[in-house]
Amino acid sequence: MSSATDSYIHQHEQRFLDELLEFLRIPSISTLPEHKNDVARAAQFVADGLKRAGIEHVEVIATGKHPLVYGDWLHAPSKPTVLCYGHYDVQPPDPLELWQSPPFEPSVRNGNIYARGACDDKGQAYMHVKAIEALRASNGGTLPVNVKFLIEGEEEVGGESISEYVPKHKDKLKADVALVSDTELFADGIPTLCIGLRGLIYLEIEAKGPARDLHSGMYGGAAPNAVYGLIELLAQAKDANGQIQIPGIYDDVAAPDPAELESWTRLPFSEQEFLKDEVGSTELTGEPEQSVLARVWARPTFEVHGIAGGFTGTGAKTVIPAKAVAKVSLRLVPNQKPERVLSSVKQWVADRTARGIQTEVRVLSAGPAISVNPNHPAIDIATRVFGEMMGKPTVFIRSGGSIPIVGDFATHLGIPTVLMGFGLPDDGLHSPNEKYRISNYYLGIRTIARFLQEYGESASAR
Repeated sequence: MSSATDSYIHQHEQRFLDELLEFLRIPSISTLPEHKNDVARAAQFVADGLKRAGIEHVEVIATGKHPLVYGDWLHAPSKPTVLCYGHYDVQPPDPLELWQSPPFEPSVRNGNIYARGACDDKGQAYMHVKAIEALRASNGGTLPVNVKFLIEGEEEVGGESISEYVPKHKDKLKADVALVSDTELFADGIPTLCIGLRGLIYLEIEAKGPARDLHSGMYGGAAPNAVYGLIELLAQAKDANGQIQIPGIYDDVAAPDPAELESWTRLPFSEQEFLKDEVGSTELTGEPEQSVLARVWARPTFEVHGIAGGFTGTGAKTVIPAKAVAKVSLRLVPNQKPERVLSSVKQWVADRTARGIQTEVRVLSAGPAISVNPNHPAIDIATRVFGEMMGKPTVFIRSGGSIPIVGDFATHLGIPTVLMGFGLPDDGLHSPNEKYRISNYYLGIRTIARFLQEYGESASAR
């Protein structure tokens, strides 16, 4: 990165921060219908920001749910093209009473921004926009690479619209590499590139018992209870050691390479600190023969996220519930195929459903695990630049989370993704008091700008 670009970023730091705070004030909660207009406002904010940065052909693209935002700058002949992805939608902020400051009134304290979406993903996605602005402003209106932006508003609800859009617009989205900042540093001060993501299947399992809610005094002991039937089913999903009991679930699991496993032992990871500072519980659970990093990065999971049914209000109401629904997810690892896992889950549910209960499995989203080749030229440059910017060697990790678009880019565009995130393990993604360190916001802008500069200087378009 040139000194002129660095100087421009430094000169405009306060404005860059003010713009991000404005972005964070928009409650773009994609899962709640009452925030549909707020999600649209966030999409327009992104579009306006791209235009101010000098991106051309900016579109707010209507979908069946929430808009996509596209833009490009394609005036660097013989240079590679980078497709920048991010998402502007956020998770619900509940429970509100646990926030120290309102989730959509960003608070700056202790060097952090506290707000829903600060790290996931508004703060990180906006770094790309500001890096482009800085590069163009300090290079006479030009860029060292061609760039395309595709920003979505449904990542937190499965990304259905972008998954439909990408395969239908391969030529429009053609690029050499994608750049995503929706991950985190392994630890504070350690430059980190993610080279593996778990896949995700998200389900609703519904149990039905009697035709209507029944009086438990009159029917208790004879009528099936939908809530109990659902709990009885879910309790069979794992044994006491955390081993998933669905037949065939481990058949296709690819174990990490021994060299990768060995590299994990050299990471600055403390199981006790992970338990105390991140999980905040009394004990870690899961497969005891697997390391903690293997459990969260390289093993499939089955988790229950919520159960609804019966009476949960204040006071007493003695009903036998007619219906209950559970939100359930399975995280997948390399070699596992979502359709095969889904088939196993549906058969397991059918086989384990209690007497008098009818069950239905509804699939909300499904995507495979992804691995990225660390030897790709763009990733090689990102590795070097990241390390030089932070003064330490870059480490490679996997992520237990899922970013479905990375798989779509690999499948439909044939390109790898540079997963260069600047969040911290304690940033509280999806939790109350989510935060993002302000210095990491600026570091991200500078690092991305330098990566684009050096990638353009060293690489040629395919």
